[in-house]
Amino acid sequence: MPYLVAKDLPSEPAGMRFRALLDRPAILRMPGAHNGMAALQAKAAGFEALYLSGAAMTASMGLPDLGIITVEDVCFFIRQVVRASGLPVLVDGDTGYGEALNVMHMVRAFEEAGAAAVHIEDQLLPKKCGHLNDKKLASAHDMAAKVAAAAKARRHLQVIARTDAYASEGMEGAVARAKLYIQAGADAIFPEALSTADMFRDFARALPGVKLLANMTEFGRTPFFTAGEFEAMGYAMVIWPVSSLRVANKAQERLYAALRRDGGTQASLGDMQTRAELYAAIDLAGYEALDASIVQTVLPSAHGRNALDANG
Repeated sequence: MPYLVAKDLPSEPAGMRFRALLDRPAILRMPGAHNGMAALQAKAAGFEALYLSGAAMTASMGLPDLGIITVEDVCFFIRQVVRASGLPVLVDGDTGYGEALNVMHMVRAFEEAGAAAVHIEDQLLPKKCGHLNDKKLASAHDMAAKVAAAAKARRHLQVIARTDAYASEGMEGAVARAKLYIQAGADAIFPEALSTADMFRDFARALPGVKLLANMTEFGRTPFFTAGEFEAMGYAMVIWPVSSLRVANKAQERLYAALRRDGGTQASLGDMQTRAELYAAIDLAGYEALDASIVQTVLPSAHGRNALDANG
């Protein structure tokens, strides 16, 4: 149904709905949705929560994932993904856009835009994709201060602390940071760029009872694991952050090449969403029915009209 009707909107805060999903025994599966259409399609496929990736947002803007975009840029994406799907959305908060007060501003802005959860990472700017080399880390205590600030600022937003420490500090350092972040108020931990099943299992064993998020990005350091395999390793959440954008970008690349080559789109019609499929996805008929159901404008009565005429 159209999101314009109040009774069709969720009544419970997004953060509480996210937490309820997270507290279920099964792993929470969150595909990346880089815009409103992707969010609609993911929901139609049966997913109950979504992920909004910083890398996907920046790439969709034609920018690298180096911490360039702003809180307001991200809120634009949050609003459209939340509005389109109505699902709880976990948002990539990069490094928090500054220090403690900046993190608090980010949390308030994201929550007001409709986000259900946010993760912040312990890198320094310019930050990098977690699967690249030479990442520069903030001190564990500085990152813990950001986590505490986020926890203090939120109402229902779930706060997930990401650590990129494994590459430079090893398992012991990454686990020590994770424990400090939990003490500071994080609801869950995201260990980034682990590269073997044993690493994932060892990290989970070192943090019993802690909700953990796994990142199943393509072309990175992590081998391909299924959601079920991550669950068996002790993880409560899994994201596929940029998959939808990668597929969409590759399809667009093929389209433009064919259009340039052929002077038309005839060779690409089989790869296109039809007009009927598009209208079904965005529920055009539902909006038209809603528009038709609204009471027509009531014109002023003859008495009112005469009174207006009399007064000039």
